Amino acid sequence: MNNSKNSILLVDPEFDPNTASDCNLLLKITADSFSYAIIDKHSRQLKAVFDQQECEDTTAELATALKRDSYLSLSFREIKVSVYTPNTIAIPNSLFNRNELNSYANFFAEASSANLYTRPFAKFGFTSVFNFEQFIEETLDKSLASAARYEHHTPLLALGSAAKGTSLLLDFTVGSFNVLLLENRKMIFQNTFQIDTPEEFNYYLLLLIQELKLDPSCSTVLLSGIIHQDDGYYSCLSKYFGELHFNLPPADQFDHAILDDMPAHYYSSLLALDLCV
Repeated sequence: MNNSKNSILLVDPEFDPNTASDCNLLLKITADSFSYAIIDKHSRQLKAVFDQQECEDTTAELATALKRDSYLSLSFREIKVSVYTPNTIAIPNSLFNRNELNSYANFFAEASSANLYTRPFAKFGFTSVFNFEQFIEETLDKSLASAARYEHHTPLLALGSAAKGTSLLLDFTVGSFNVLLLENRKMIFQNTFQIDTPEEFNYYLLLLIQELKLDPSCSTVLLSGIIHQDDGYYSCLSKYFGELHFNLPPADQFDHAILDDMPAHYYSSLLALDLCV
């Protein structure tokens, strides 16, 4: 295990980079962090996890990592990347028309790239249309051109695919959280908020409860990312909700023994990228 103030690297000591052709690379890019995982699909083992939190300029720090990190330059079997983007819209499948993609892009910022991506979510009844900021697009094209690209809430949807009733999924970085509200397998709400303190989180949480008309007694909260039972965010949630659960990686997905000394839910949404199609 190697770690610095804001980053951590876990590597299976038996990982042989020459087996990269049997491995998938999963890369999760948020507004203030990035992380990656390497999974050997042949042996069904998690071989490496890297996490960089509190990025002042996520894209610039990622570009540096892509140049310097020898693991990221390996020739992988498959690469999947999820990226935080404000340029995303969910179109109900009954209204989605592939011939109207450019009209959906009118909702996006002018600074975004020209590339439009679509991802169907048949289980949830909608198709996502999105694109990335120009600089992140160029960075991916330069170093990970073959990567399958997903927007940031896609891994959370994968984690919530078996959720029933009303489920509030919260995925934390050190300085933000992504929220996804599912009700009877329909996506009701999705957004990302920047937070610096538990008091600020409490404000957003009360706002969500009010605006989404959440009944805390009938809602299950599923937590992933940088949160634990002793911190202020968990204590804040416990004031309003009775059912708090950590969203763990699927037990039968692969062997993740290298996480035995870490809270497994820290990397649930990153590892859920492997489930995305």
